[in-house]
Order: sequence, then C-alpha cells, then structure tokens
Amino acid sequence: MTHAVVLGATGQIGRAAVDALARDGWEVTAVSRGGDRDARWPKDVRVVRADREDDAALSAAVGEGCDVLVDMVAYGEREARQLVSLAGRVGSAVVISSVSVYEDDSGRNFDTQAEPDGFPAYPVPITEAQRTVRPGDGSYSTGKAALERELLAAGDRLPVTLLRAGAIHGPYCRTPRELYFVKRNLDGRRRRVLAHGGASRFHPASVRNIAELIRLAAPRPGTRVLNAVDPDAPTVAEIAAAIDAVMGVRTQDVLLDGPPVDGVGDTPWTVPAPVVCDMSAAREQLGYRPVVRYADALPETVAFIEERLAGRDWREAYPKMFKAYGDLFDYAAEDAWAEGR
Repeated sequence: MTHAVVLGATGQIGRAAVDALARDGWEVTAVSRGGDRDARWPKDVRVVRADREDDAALSAAVGEGCDVLVDMVAYGEREARQLVSLAGRVGSAVVISSVSVYEDDSGRNFDTQAEPDGFPAYPVPITEAQRTVRPGDGSYSTGKAALERELLAAGDRLPVTLLRAGAIHGPYCRTPRELYFVKRNLDGRRRRVLAHGGASRFHPASVRNIAELIRLAAPRPGTRVLNAVDPDAPTVAEIAAAIDAVMGVRTQDVLLDGPPVDGVGDTPWTVPAPVVCDMSAAREQLGYRPVVRYADALPETVAFIEERLAGRDWREAYPKMFKAYGDLFDYAAEDAWAEGR
C-alpha cells in the first residue's frame, strides 16, 4: 500500500480527493487546520490537525515521508518552496492551480478585466501551452503563476502535476456560483436577466472530476501542467435552466444583447468572451475520463446550498461569496430596470 498526504483535506476538493485515493487503495493522511473527518471517508483514513503555513507542523504531518503529497491550499512562491523543501521525503506532488493564470496574446487576463476592453480574448479551447501572467504576489492569479514557476523549476527534485482548475463546483464550496440561481428560485423570482444574451461560458470543474485527475496523477510521478475542467462548458443560460430543472421551477429569461446594466444581468459566470479549456493533454498523459457531467453533479450541489441557507441570511451562510461578489440579489434594482425599459 502506498502513502498519500492530502493538505486542505476538508475543503471542497480535498474531501473528494481523500475519498478517491482511499478507495483506490492508498493509505491516506488527511491534513487540515481543524483536523476534522468526513463521514464518507473510509475508516482507515488518518486525520491530522495542522496549519500548512506552519513549516514545523507541515513537516510533522508528512512525517517520515510519503509517496505523493496532494496540496489544495498552495497559493504562491512561499508554499512552493515549502513543498520543494520536502523533496527528500516526498516522492511527488499534485498541486491545485487555476485557469486564472492564463492571459491572452495581447496580455489581457483576469486581473485586467475591470479595465476598458480588458477582458481576455482566449482561444477556444485554451490549451496548457497558452501564455500565462507574470509571476508575483499582487493577486491570486500572479500568486498561482509564481507557485507554478517555482515548482516547475524544481521538477528534477520533486516531480509535480499542476492542475489548472476552472470554476469549481460541488458540496462544501465557500463561494458556490450556483448560489445565484438557487437563492433566486427559493425567493420566488421567476424572471431573470442575463447579459451577453445568456451565452457567457466559464468552464466549470466538478470536485469529483478534479479528484479523478488527482487519483490518476498520484501513481504516475512526472512534471506536467494539466487543465482540470468538466467535459462540457455550458452557457450561463443552460446552467440556469439546469438548476431550475433540479429545483422543479420554471423561469423566464430576459436576455440583454450586451453587458450588464448597472449590475442588472450580471452573474458569477457572466463574461464577455468564453473561457473554455481543452482536456486533451489529461486524456493523453493520464488516460483521464471524466466521472461526471455538470448537470449530473447539480443535485448534490443544490441540496448542499439549500441546506446551508435554511433559516440564514445568505451573507451569513456564505460570507466569502458576499466579499467576492457584493450584493448578488439586488432585486429592487432589477425590478426598477424592468419597469423602465
């Protein structure tokens, strides 16, 4: 039996990854700040409480060593150097990165999207050969780029698979984009406004599909970068309709030809140009096949969101979502816009 250490084990990806590895025959040490155990994990999963920012705690969690270290919570150069320092005790690593590291051929990226004409015009689909942002510590995207640079440079000492995840979805997500349509349906809103004709595409990534990539990469040490997204990239209108179907409601779409108007028509997936990734490299290098499609994963996601919202203000239930997106449910502004058009 081989040994895997999973950092960030009780996060949305970590829970699925621990489960996938343990059921595939790995001896798994699940490391998290709370030291909690998911009830669905096999009983022989070892649980360790540690903060990965604490070098000594991280070293102790790895112990005498492991065959693979899976890291969900590495965000920059410092975390990369932490991992490289363990090279003598860790056989290989699988680390979560992000599609936000990509920039288009004109240098536009997720960090420039608020500027006039600043949203990137990526090729469709984006391959791993697409250029990336300059590494740094100024943003999430540049931090992930720095993480990648450091780990790839040390690939001769610590083989690493970097997984560039898309719009992650699944239970335990602290910023679930699906909340936007779930709450509207719960609030009885039967009309929604969608900018860009409802055609925005921001490639989703199920935690179950990411966990499958982790499971496949773990026994195949190598230094590689792979996209990590679902087999389909539905439009925002298709996502809304799929959530309606799960919740058993009917909603009328009002489609704007252009961008949101004073926030009306905006959603967490709304982008003026598609963000769609290619998965050919994962198929070729790991023999990857997705385990779930977006619509098929929705019932579990919707149920989790509904349970978390029950009897609570959404800002209390999802404070990180409110911080990231602001007031997603300004119904008064939406109704005023509808009356004035």
